[in-house]
Amino acid sequence: MRRTSGAAAGPGLPPAAGAPGVREEIASSWRRVRLAGLDPAAPVDTDADAGVETVADVGSTLLRGAVPVLEDLEEGLRGSRYSTVLVDRDCRVARRWCDDPRLGEAFDSLDVRVGASLLEERIGTNALGTAMVARHGVAVHGSEHFVEALQAFSCYGHPIRHPLTKRIEGVLDLTALREQASPLLAPLVSRAVHEIEQRLLDGSRASEKSLLAAFQGAVGLRRRPILAVGEDIVLSNHAAQDLLSPADVALLRVLADEPQQRDQQAIELTLESGQPVSVEVTRVSGARRGALLRVDKVSGALARAVTTRSRTRRDRVGPPRLVAGVSGSGRTTRARALAADHLPVQVMRPATALLEGAEEWARQFEAAMRRGSGTVCVDGIDLLPDALLDVVTGWVDAPTRPDLVLTSGPVAGLQGAAATLAGMATRREELVPLAARRQDVPELAASMLREVAGGRPVHLTPRVVEALCAQAWPGNLRELKAVVVHLAQARSTGGLTVDDLPEQYRSGAPAGALTALEQAERDVIVTALRDAGGVKVRAAEALGLSRTTLYARMRALRING
Repeated sequence: MRRTSGAAAGPGLPPAAGAPGVREEIASSWRRVRLAGLDPAAPVDTDADAGVETVADVGSTLLRGAVPVLEDLEEGLRGSRYSTVLVDRDCRVARRWCDDPRLGEAFDSLDVRVGASLLEERIGTNALGTAMVARHGVAVHGSEHFVEALQAFSCYGHPIRHPLTKRIEGVLDLTALREQASPLLAPLVSRAVHEIEQRLLDGSRASEKSLLAAFQGAVGLRRRPILAVGEDIVLSNHAAQDLLSPADVALLRVLADEPQQRDQQAIELTLESGQPVSVEVTRVSGARRGALLRVDKVSGALARAVTTRSRTRRDRVGPPRLVAGVSGSGRTTRARALAADHLPVQVMRPATALLEGAEEWARQFEAAMRRGSGTVCVDGIDLLPDALLDVVTGWVDAPTRPDLVLTSGPVAGLQGAAATLAGMATRREELVPLAARRQDVPELAASMLREVAGGRPVHLTPRVVEALCAQAWPGNLRELKAVVVHLAQARSTGGLTVDDLPEQYRSGAPAGALTALEQAERDVIVTALRDAGGVKVRAAEALGLSRTTLYARMRALRING
């Protein structure tokens, strides 16, 4: 892995803080990325298909504020060969524009499209994901990118903060090919971000006026409890304040924000006090994510019906389920599959605690659990601080709650509060690394290819399957998916060949079946070669072998290089 300004580093080694020409924010980012287990030589996996359904849409606050500004910016950038990329608060691509066809093709080859995740923990140091973590503008030039596939770019990303809430709504990035980088990237992006933030502020004011008008009209009619909730505001009358606890209000905000088939609907629930209520939810036109909630206490037969439904749910709620395994082994996918019978599913990710703070994570979790139905998936319990794990643990024995599914690293490696919480999950699955189930690789790769090929008549040739089965797959399913995405972009029809694979994946397996010992030996040698940047002398030294012995084992195990 190369570093800027001649600061030497081996593959995957972070730049040393204070080394000549190495900025501290880049060195810090590389350290974080290494802790996340990324391989600088591995293909980029943006998880774009999973994000298409959740990324900010054209009606979102972010895009409403950003699109007019970006259209003006992009008009002025025509002929510059620059590109703009906008990500939402989850760091998924919400919009992309390219003036240079080469940039567009490069983005396509990396699967950087709408829905793609550009989180630092997923694709390494980059101007969008790193700016999201740093919470200020970040420039990343060429070899400052951790992943080699991104080192052809020079980028500047700047967070977009909502002026009222101070919450980061997204990040705007300006990208050029490395040789076309310009010091004007930063001021151009900063100015555009300021204009977007001003539009967010103006939009909030108009939205709040619509919500306030609807609230005042509703309060004037009757004295029953009434709430008006918007994107960043909650209004309530005295009757609502007397009836509802803060937890009740948080739950109602979540329910009001869920997609509805109609502009008006009625829901029933039991408040924290035990009082059954019926809530009429009405959308407010002109208010972003705005809704009026009219709350009525219920009694008699209706109250008994609401209480009975809550008790039935309580009787069948089970202990948490745990899906454990190394990163990339398919933990979240498996957790979602387990939740298929209890929809909707809300996934609580460690990134939320990192980017928006532990209090925001706890607020979202509490609101989801108060909903009482569906499934809440807590992803990466081993990455959460003890304070948040205590919040989760406190809900395990709750008489009424959604199904709870946890994911973590290997159980044997859990410690402290994470181990305690995992021990409460009497139903658990431990996913084995992909390298330990190579017999599944052909079927998995074929299934992934069907998913990403979009109906194109392409298939894996036997030699490609052989090469895939021979890999160590330290990145597990995530790494395999990235390689398959790379393959799918190689041609539009016919058989995909070994030449279509990234170079480091073209080594075939030895003739005949490998013994477990031979496969383990092959994995160790391949990993050492990758860590040494392909330099065999360094790999031999790291393995404690002579060069002659290393060459002999490479020939015997058919390791190219």
